[in-house]
Amino acid sequence: MKKLLLTLIIILNHQFIFSQDGNWDVYLAQWEEGPGSVTLNMDLINSTPKKNLPFLIVTGVKYKKCTNDGFPEHREFNILYEISDSINFTISKLTQSEYVGTFTHQCERLNYIYIKDTTGIRRQLEKLYSSKFKKYEYYINIKVDEEWTAYREFLYPNEETLEYMSNQKVLDKLIESGDKLTKPRQVDYWIYFTNSNDREEFISQIKKENFKIEAVDKLNEGQFPFKLHISRNDYVDIQSICKTTLNLKTIAKKYNGEYDGWETFIIKE
Repeated sequence: MKKLLLTLIIILNHQFIFSQDGNWDVYLAQWEEGPGSVTLNMDLINSTPKKNLPFLIVTGVKYKKCTNDGFPEHREFNILYEISDSINFTISKLTQSEYVGTFTHQCERLNYIYIKDTTGIRRQLEKLYSSKFKKYEYYINIKVDEEWTAYREFLYPNEETLEYMSNQKVLDKLIESGDKLTKPRQVDYWIYFTNSNDREEFISQIKKENFKIEAVDKLNEGQFPFKLHISRNDYVDIQSICKTTLNLKTIAKKYNGEYDGWETFIIKE
């Protein structure tokens, strides 16, 4: 079971280099054995499972130069990138494939690749490891995963993690602009509803939590045409803002609404 690491949620995109297409992202979480990181192509969630790629290969290596938390030391990254590239190149020569992500945990980095045909895959991977990466202990697991369960339920972040990842991207922009995130400020939030009655029920509840109603509108189209703009004076560090947004999402769902994000202004000290 994985739980989001609040203290390690900073997205580490600058540590990963991808030659593949797609919307690649990374998050850190806590498993029973310790912290780990997942890197994945987020775009695939809307097109899975791909029935022409029913098999999954999980393969990678144990690395020796790792931190106390089990993550690779900086000098290991280049060779780990090389290993991943070599794995993908080897598999792509043998069959149609889709590289979906990696899992780094307890001094091991595993690549997840869906494939059409398993013929000759294990033999070629063993040949690759024994010829190019002799110093590393390797792992190969090939199995049927027609529903892409490993991608959808293991690699892909849950709703809470997605919210943290989204919020962190906003905070990164504030930090880049010189904001230290230490001062509270007005934060604006938007929620949409299918009908006005649900919106009024939502308003009644969030007023008890000191939110201010900024605007109530109705759009001309869409599944959620009843728009609500609210605000509150809030802290925007990652723990504080995520506590607020997750709470708003929960209340919005209670009243058949859809939370749609937040924004604020920069404070330079």
